[in-house]
Amino acid sequence: MTRRLAQVAQKVGVSEATVSRVLNGRPGVSEATRQAVLSALDVLGYERPTQLRGERARLVGLVLPELQNPIFPAFAEVVGGALAQQGLTPVLCTQTKGGVSEADYVELLLEQQVSGVVFAGGLYHQLDAPHDHYKVLADRKIPVVLINAVIEHLGFPGVSCDDAVALDQAWRHLASLGHERIGLVLGPGDHVPSMRKLDAARVIAAELGAELPDERVVRAMFSLEGGQAAAARLLDQGVTGVICASDPLALGAVRAARRRGLSVPGDVSVVGYDDSAFMNCTDPPLTTVRQPIEAMGRAAVELLSLQIGGRTVPSDELLFEPELVVRGSTAQVPRGGKR
Repeated sequence: MTRRLAQVAQKVGVSEATVSRVLNGRPGVSEATRQAVLSALDVLGYERPTQLRGERARLVGLVLPELQNPIFPAFAEVVGGALAQQGLTPVLCTQTKGGVSEADYVELLLEQQVSGVVFAGGLYHQLDAPHDHYKVLADRKIPVVLINAVIEHLGFPGVSCDDAVALDQAWRHLASLGHERIGLVLGPGDHVPSMRKLDAARVIAAELGAELPDERVVRAMFSLEGGQAAAARLLDQGVTGVICASDPLALGAVRAARRRGLSVPGDVSVVGYDDSAFMNCTDPPLTTVRQPIEAMGRAAVELLSLQIGGRTVPSDELLFEPELVVRGSTAQVPRGGKR
């Protein structure tokens, strides 16, 4: 018992006497401190006292599709830090190919009596993917926040980077450099953020009197290899500017150009999306559209904590403004628009 008190006290940053008061249900402890002590018990693997087991754990599921794309660890860091400030403990759930599915994670989190779940980049991004596990959460009235897409009929609040503005910024940047043959590397056809980007591209192309034929819109899996294969198809069509739906896709496009002996940005300009870690250290440094990860992550936690506290929050999707970050992967179109 003494060892347990010491570990929990150190984890929370309070005295052992305070931990003892919480465990024995004594007064004189703030609710925030009390919840922090209970969360520390859960994290350290200690069983709660019998009289406290009926309460829902102060755990929050943070479900991510992968960790290879640097944007997801970045979201995890922001969301995890903001949850800790609210006295909540994140439970990181990362999917792997052939491993635990998103639906399996939801079942596991429900067994742990989590207080809520934050999803970033899950199956809700895909219209044709199974969404039954989200309905289970809605039916059980578990607080949920979605990042970068929403499921309209379930009424979950969401925070998203404005895909239309992001594409508009990227396209106008390339157009200002004289590029006319611009191609897109997007996610699968049912991927909601990619659908939004495509709709915006068609609007801006029409507004500027440019062309965006279907063959200049190539779909890819979100990976460097997917970007390389997709960009190769665009290069076959003689595009001089490539806009990608993620930074890894953009790095794949750079590789595709170099494999053909082309220079980036001398022959081909490439624009990414996210401004994830180390994009200023690539060769060349990547021009990309930055998601406001800090603001989005903190907003997601605020929406979740309000729900956990019993407050009703709007089911609207909050759209955050992206920022074009110009670096070395874009330049004036080659003379005559030809390579």
